[in-house]
Amino acid sequence: MDGNEPAIAAIPEVGLEDLRLGRPHSARMYDFFLGGKDNYEADRKAAIQALTVYPGIITLARENRSFMHRAVRTLAEAGIRQFLDIGTGIPTSPNLHEVVQSVAPECRVVYVDNDPLVLAHAQALLDSSPEGRTAYLRADGTDPKSILSAPELTSTLDLTRPVALSLCAVLHFMPDDRDPYGVVKTLVDAVPSGSALTISHATPDFDPVATAKAVEIYRASGTPAQVRTRAEVERFFAGLDLVEPGLEVAHRWRPYESSARLHVLARETMTDAEVSLLAGVAFKP
Repeated sequence: MDGNEPAIAAIPEVGLEDLRLGRPHSARMYDFFLGGKDNYEADRKAAIQALTVYPGIITLARENRSFMHRAVRTLAEAGIRQFLDIGTGIPTSPNLHEVVQSVAPECRVVYVDNDPLVLAHAQALLDSSPEGRTAYLRADGTDPKSILSAPELTSTLDLTRPVALSLCAVLHFMPDDRDPYGVVKTLVDAVPSGSALTISHATPDFDPVATAKAVEIYRASGTPAQVRTRAEVERFFAGLDLVEPGLEVAHRWRPYESSARLHVLARETMTDAEVSLLAGVAFKP
């Protein structure tokens, strides 16, 4: 450890061999883009390589986080009290449960990720309000049936009542050969009418050259990746009712639903190419 590495000595149930510190991981690269400290040399090296070909990737990461906050707040204000967040990433406050429980303290949240370092920091995700509840499940997002049947989920969420499914910045790490459309359909089919689906997804529509180069860097580092066009992202919402403003570039999705006026002003100066992230929220009829 060189002094800049995050401490891991007291982590229960996670061994050094599990963390695979010599290989970059998308969750830890994302943490780097957000300015976090829970990333390692391999993650930083890959992240910097991505930045050299696509400087906007930091903007993408930060706008994704901001979109997630606005989206789940919107859903909590609409009356949803259960949330399933797949591809959680390393905890960065405010986490999803902090946002929704600020609206309704009784909200329940299940977090899912497959990075052992996220598990190492999961205690930050379990700090629920007394009225609500949170749980963490280490699982692969490409195996939705195992997620839906996991005790951590079934003891926390009631799948006979509406659930907000959140897949923010995760589906572009599921190439077509991992059946991402089937993953989403399985999840949506498992929840009742009145449930919701939130998705954000990197797109090549505005800067195809830079996003293609970034995808190659992820793939070369061992992380599968595939960006998708607007039409391809819209397919994930098939049969669902998109809320206004529909599928939008993330910084344009209800930007004024934020208490941070300076952030809103900053979004007004961003270009679609800088963000290159499509985002939407839909309800199951």
